[in-house]
Amino acid sequence: MTAPHLPSCPELLLEVRGALGCITLHRPRALNALSLPMVRALTQTLHVWRDDPTIQAVAIRGQGKEGPFGAFCAGGDIRFFHGAVLRGDAEVEDFFTEEYALNHLIHHFSKPYIAFMDGVVMGGGMGIAQGASLRIVTPRTKMAMPETHIGLFPDVGGGWFLARCPQRGGEWLALTSDAIGAGDALALKLADACFDPARLQNAWDALAGLSAFDGDTLQSWCSAYASAAPEAALPLDTIARCFDQPTVLDIVHALEKKTGCNEPQASWAEATRQALRSHSPLMLEVTLALIRRGASMALADELRLERDMVRHCFNTRHLGRYMDQTETMEGIRALVVDKDRAPKWNPARLEDVSPEMVTGFFVSPWPAHAHPLKHLS
Repeated sequence: MTAPHLPSCPELLLEVRGALGCITLHRPRALNALSLPMVRALTQTLHVWRDDPTIQAVAIRGQGKEGPFGAFCAGGDIRFFHGAVLRGDAEVEDFFTEEYALNHLIHHFSKPYIAFMDGVVMGGGMGIAQGASLRIVTPRTKMAMPETHIGLFPDVGGGWFLARCPQRGGEWLALTSDAIGAGDALALKLADACFDPARLQNAWDALAGLSAFDGDTLQSWCSAYASAAPEAALPLDTIARCFDQPTVLDIVHALEKKTGCNEPQASWAEATRQALRSHSPLMLEVTLALIRRGASMALADELRLERDMVRHCFNTRHLGRYMDQTETMEGIRALVVDKDRAPKWNPARLEDVSPEMVTGFFVSPWPAHAHPLKHLS
């Protein structure tokens, strides 16, 4: 029987070094934002290497503008989403189905999968990294789930892995869309080790030279290249208190109490309050509801729920909004396409979001037997 071929995709550099399968995301001008061909090539590659007994582990990194590393992945190609929806192109549906299936594959990959999260790691980049056996950050890491900034929700399994961050830090990350560095990524359990950027290539080469990839060997390799991370900056105790509320509106009220006093975190609370008042009120409440649900869900079920929700984001049938009338399309238009940074959210205030507006996002448009991710287990 002929061995399966690896895919040909110019945006993905594939190499086998010893027993290590090496993946380099190679779309540096777009900060390695994921296209549908990239998602398909990644999926095919991982299936081939999973079933190849000569491959013992997989490592993934991004290509920066000046060479390997420097940027991991800035997420999905949201300009493609916007154009595809306006054209009525069904590939936007294929993208999310296949991306979420890829996320599930990585979380359940049967061999060590090591993610070098140097530079920008956002959205879809988190989706192809958070399921890794070993998640490496550097002092250059800028990690974020910025979806609420464009009227979307933190997908790619975000409702599952953000729900598992300590002290409601994942809720803060999702709702504000703020970026964090290596120290906070480690504190939120979204990374496992910090490496010095100057030694990344040495670490990559040494990884390829390992004769085995068992837990002890990988731990020794990691210890040889790990360095002290920048200090964590997030006020997790304050986040835990302020975000322990039933709705985003209640969170805002809790933050307002912090801004009116001389507490050390008053300026942080005000910046957080302003962020929550600037994003789509509807999608903020949808996001909080997702993470609260995701805390008690299996990953496969949570990804199926996200697939339901993303359909509603581009065709919000229960509110009678379609294509460019949806919150997501308006957010992409304002922040990425027209760049006027003046999205017209509907409703415009958190006070006007009703429970019925939110719950409609959690109703599946498919019966269970026809769900596009019914095969996930």
